[in-house]
Amino acid sequence: MILVTGGTGFLGAYIIKELIEKGHKVRAIRRSSQYPGFISKEIFDQVEWVDADILDVDSLNDAMQNVESIIHSAAVVSFAAKERKNMYIVNIDGTANVVNLALENKIKKLVHISSVAALGRTESGDMVNEEKTWVESTLNTHYAITKYKAELEVWRGIAEGLNGVILNPSTILGFGNWNSGSCLIFKNANNNFPWYTDGVNGFVAVEDVAKAAVALLESSISEQRFIINGENWGFKKLFSTMATQFGKKIPSKKATPFLSGIAWRLELIKSIFTGQTPLLTKESSKIAQSKTYFENDKLLKALPGFSFTTLEDTIRIACKKYKESLR
Repeated sequence: MILVTGGTGFLGAYIIKELIEKGHKVRAIRRSSQYPGFISKEIFDQVEWVDADILDVDSLNDAMQNVESIIHSAAVVSFAAKERKNMYIVNIDGTANVVNLALENKIKKLVHISSVAALGRTESGDMVNEEKTWVESTLNTHYAITKYKAELEVWRGIAEGLNGVILNPSTILGFGNWNSGSCLIFKNANNNFPWYTDGVNGFVAVEDVAKAAVALLESSISEQRFIINGENWGFKKLFSTMATQFGKKIPSKKATPFLSGIAWRLELIKSIFTGQTPLLTKESSKIAQSKTYFENDKLLKALPGFSFTTLEDTIRIACKKYKESLR
């Protein structure tokens, strides 16, 4: 039995799909009776669902009974100030609870889904690999800080005898709920988003992250971290490719740091009156202007049969599914 935290989230749902398709017995934590519509009901019907919370030690402990391994993908991903306090609690304290109870229940293996954000960004456009150490920087978002501190809890658990592996995915792309997370990029592209930046970032297909997580769970690899990154693309290329697949206008307005600064401030004012989370924040604007490249050699060497889906194919397939879902 494998326990998945964050099972109804974007990545968590695809991890469950991969596990079920490979014949594993899956138990998953849910906090809502609503299941993601982007995964077939036939998959979720094969899952043993439990009502639990990684911040509730008693319910989390109950969820771990008779479990062999855990894939911990539950986390809050946000660049909005109003969600910051909850993000710190869930990402850090929640991970500490998972680690502590995994040790108590003698769980055989923990796969922790972190983020490349936990490695920190570079100002000069350097290549980032698994050897990069965390450096305090104004480029680091609060989300990055929470994921870095969550990793410290996992490394502590490993030092105390836990068999664990850490995954650091770059920005995850694919077909999901385009009203939240990284899937919002597709929604903006479909809405004729006119702006682009000179920033560069790593991107990866959601299915590839799920496959890597399950493959590493099944392996004998331990006490390692792996960057999960398909390709490094400029944001202009990313937005243009999505726009083309949707049959929309390619972004033509360059958002300089000055214009981006105006934009996120206007979004903040708008959110105050509407009560909605701003589409652009000070932190997400900063990311869009930065240039960070991520390696993926270590994972490919560790999993010889593994290969990444090209971003061209990832975007083409996802855009097709989004268009079909709107009909």
